[in-house]
Amino acid sequence: MAFNDLLLQVGGAGRFQQIQVTLVVLPLLLMASHNTLQNFTAAVPTHHCRPPADTNLSKDGELDAWLPRDGQGRPESCLRFTSPQRGLPFPNGTETNGTGATEPCTHGWIYDNSTFPSTIVMEWDLVCSRRALRQLAQSLYMVGVLLGAMIFGHLADRLGRRKVLILNYLQTAVSGTCAAFAPNFPVYCAFRLLSGMSLAGISLNCMTLNVEWMPIHTRACVGTLIGYVYSLGQFLLAGVAYAVPHWRYLQLLVSVPFFAFFIYSWFFIESARWYSSSGRLDLTLKALQRVAWINGKREEGANLSMEVLRASLQKELTLGKGQASAVELLRCPALRRLFLCLSMLWFATSFAYYGLVMDLQGFGVSIYLIQMIFGAVDLPAKLVGFLVINSMGRRPAQMASLLLAGVCILINGVVPQDQSIVRTSLAVLGKGCLAASFNCIFLYTGELYPTVIRQTGLGMGSTLARVGSIVSPLVSMTAEIYPSVPLFIYGAVPVAASAATAFLPETLGQPLPDTVQDVEDRRRGKRRQQRQERKQMVPLQASAQAKDGL
Repeated sequence: MAFNDLLLQVGGAGRFQQIQVTLVVLPLLLMASHNTLQNFTAAVPTHHCRPPADTNLSKDGELDAWLPRDGQGRPESCLRFTSPQRGLPFPNGTETNGTGATEPCTHGWIYDNSTFPSTIVMEWDLVCSRRALRQLAQSLYMVGVLLGAMIFGHLADRLGRRKVLILNYLQTAVSGTCAAFAPNFPVYCAFRLLSGMSLAGISLNCMTLNVEWMPIHTRACVGTLIGYVYSLGQFLLAGVAYAVPHWRYLQLLVSVPFFAFFIYSWFFIESARWYSSSGRLDLTLKALQRVAWINGKREEGANLSMEVLRASLQKELTLGKGQASAVELLRCPALRRLFLCLSMLWFATSFAYYGLVMDLQGFGVSIYLIQMIFGAVDLPAKLVGFLVINSMGRRPAQMASLLLAGVCILINGVVPQDQSIVRTSLAVLGKGCLAASFNCIFLYTGELYPTVIRQTGLGMGSTLARVGSIVSPLVSMTAEIYPSVPLFIYGAVPVAASAATAFLPETLGQPLPDTVQDVEDRRRGKRRQQRQERKQMVPLQASAQAKDGL
């Protein structure tokens, strides 16, 4: 547990930490754009059937003659008359609008491009009988994020955080750019899946690399900073999507900057904590001395030697080898408890979060406005979360954010549909609580798992989160049973999962564990403290009973 003292010796949160944290966090601005990009690139504009090619649309009433009307007097989106129905229309829709039979849109669709000049829905006709393909594209992206969390989380524990980050930046740049030039829908989905994989690796390694280079007292600040950068990315997406509404240009604009991230990521310094946990003491010494030089602590860096490191990190070197295996998450009792509880928290947070944010068109207001509101609510939510994390601890912050989010969503399920302002307000409040929960769970998970398996643990947690984001769109289909059923499910899951925090230890002010043995010692220390408290209670109870007897 002496690694924090070494960090303080070489400068603590000095110039190096400030520069590297900034450069590592910067790509998260665009990661937020990729996660919810399909709200804009796959937006569904108003549409109706295209008449046959020989129809003279310049003639008054010719287009209306081909379009049956729904119960509200609007043109049907997926049906047209087999022959034009001219004459005076009847007011009650298709059934009384003449005797003409209807058929699907055999000649394609005409889209309203006043808001979105081009989307994948318009380009590949992902409407009517093909509308499920639109959700398929987002689900495949989330499958990619799931695979990336599993693969790159494990690779980062084996190969190091820096190497995996470099690979992820390049993969995101290439796959995102190729998606912008995709000639057809299957190719587009394939490149979106690859983008999801690499962005999952960026998300995990960004948090871990920063946390492992920061002293104990600054970790909560770093976690909150990462959360705020992600929120700013949502603002950025709303502005960029409004300025560049064409889906190909928008896709390209949020992907090309990753080439720049790839170039400067070669200058990152690998985590010295990971080096030491991997038994590479020579590389640990080089990394710490380089950081000391950047932080202006050359004398302190020169005082470091292999003998000093062996004395300071003796336990890490003797116990850290051979532990970085995902099997340990289930084999070791202490890690198993962490894994099961954190899995519930990751799943519930992501499940409810994407249930809210991936249906922006369902709010009945401007999609750009609701994107801005959803981004704005994160700012006070994460500030309150940061204050609770630093003052009361990680555990109460995690429990309160999930519980409040679930309650807001459950209340929304019983509010009448016509109360749009109330429903939108509750949804925004619930989304803010879930954003705070995401902010806390990243930090909390990184502090609970030991260094030798931290990335694997974060990767497994992110995997469960991606399962939640994949299942979430499927739950929305239950609205056909009753409109509020999805909200009841979205609300009940985080409320139930919040109870799992009671089985997790508090990490406020605690040093990061480096080995599985450290986690076991923390667990035994808690049990020992509880036994001592019970022993102290026995004399007090006996004294109270004696007084009662007198």
